[in-house]
Amino acid sequence: MPRALLALLCLCLLSPAMADQRAETQQQLEAARKDINELKKLLNQVEQEKSGVQKQLRHTETEMGDLEKQVKSLQDELKDSETELQRLDDEKKKLDSARHEQQRLIGIQARAAYQAGNQEPLRLLLNQQQPAQFSRTLTYYEYLGQARVDQLNTFNETLRQLANVEQDIATQQSRLNEQKSALDGRREQLAQVRKERQLALAQLNQQSSERSRKLKAREQNQAELGRVLKTIEETLARQEREAKAAAEAARQRALAEQRLAASQPPSKAKPAAAGPLVSSSGANYGGPFGQARGKLPWPVSGRLVARYGAPRGGDARSTWDGVLIGASAGSQVRAVHGGRVVFADWLRGAGLLVILDHGNGYLSLYGHNQSLLKDAGDIVKAGEPIATVGTSGGQDAPALYFAIRQQGRPSDPAQWCRAQG
Repeated sequence: MPRALLALLCLCLLSPAMADQRAETQQQLEAARKDINELKKLLNQVEQEKSGVQKQLRHTETEMGDLEKQVKSLQDELKDSETELQRLDDEKKKLDSARHEQQRLIGIQARAAYQAGNQEPLRLLLNQQQPAQFSRTLTYYEYLGQARVDQLNTFNETLRQLANVEQDIATQQSRLNEQKSALDGRREQLAQVRKERQLALAQLNQQSSERSRKLKAREQNQAELGRVLKTIEETLARQEREAKAAAEAARQRALAEQRLAASQPPSKAKPAAAGPLVSSSGANYGGPFGQARGKLPWPVSGRLVARYGAPRGGDARSTWDGVLIGASAGSQVRAVHGGRVVFADWLRGAGLLVILDHGNGYLSLYGHNQSLLKDAGDIVKAGEPIATVGTSGGQDAPALYFAIRQQGRPSDPAQWCRAQG
C-alpha cells in the first residue's frame, strides 16, 4: 500500500475536523487492493499466444513447484515427529529407571516387615514392663506402614505414567509411519511429473529446433513479459499519482483549517487541526532503492551464465535484458531489497516468476524458479526468501533469471549489486 495513502489515513483518524474524509480515504484504499487483484488476474489476459505444449509445460512446472513445497513441508513434519518420538523415548527410559528403583525400595520394606513378623506388636502389648518403649515402638510401626503405602502409591503412579507414555509412543510411531508413506507418495508423484516435464520439454525443443523459430519464440516471450511489465508499471504509476493527489488535497484542507482558525478571535478560536503528514513519493521498503546502487546483494550465490546485453543463444538479434545466474536446484532466492510482490505466477519464457516493486519506478525480476514462496500483495524484507532456483520456463540447467527495471527501462544488475568475491 503506498505510504501516501497511509499518511492520509492517519491524518483522517487524528483530526476530528476531517472525519468526513474517511469514507473517501477508504475508497482509495479499496482501489489499491483492487489493483493487486487485477495484477493477479493479468496472466489470464496474456495467454492467447501460447501453444498447446506451452500450456502443458506451464501445468507440469507449476505442479512441480507445488509438489516441491509439499515434500519440504512433509520433511519438516517428519523431522518434528522424530524429535517428539525421541523425547517420549527418553521419558520412558526415565520412568523405567524410577520404576526399578521403586521396586527395589518396596522389596527392602517387604523383607523388613517379614523379618519383624506380624505378631511383634501383639507381643509388645502383652509385655507391660516397659510402657514407654511400647508407645515409641508402636509409633515407629505406624510410620513404616504409612511409608509402605506411600511407596506403593508412588509406584502405581509411575506405572500409570509409563503406560501413558508407551501409548503416546505407539500413537507417534503410527503418525510417523503415515507421514513417511505420504512423503514417499509425494516423491513418486514428483518423479512422474518430472518425466512429464521432460516429455513436454522435448516436444517444445523439437518445435523450436530451427534457429529462426527459436528467435521468434524468444521475441514472443519477451513481448509477453513486456506486456506484463507495462501493465504493472502503468498501474503503479497511476497509484502513485493518485496517492500524491490525495496527499496534496489533504494538505490543502489542513492549511485551510489552520488559516480559518487563525482568523477567528482568540476566545472563539477552534483547536488547530493536526498538520499534514508528509510522505515521499512512492513506497520506500527499507530505504530508497535508488540510493542502493552498487550496494545490493546478489539474490543467489552462483556463477554468471549470461551477462546483461549478451546475445541470447548465440544470436546477436536477441540480447539479455538481465543476467542468468547458475545455481543448485532448490537454492533459496532472496529479495535484494525490501518491496511488495506485484506478480508471482508462471509466465511464458520466464517460467515461475516473481516481480517486486521497490517504489519510485524500480522493479526487480526473478525467473525460472522451481517454486514460489510468496504471493502477489505480500510485503518482503531485504534478504527474505521469495523463491527457489529451478529450470521452469524451458531451461536445461537450474539457473535464476534476475533483472532490474528503472522507470520502465532495463538496467544492468551488475551496476546495482556488490562485486562478487
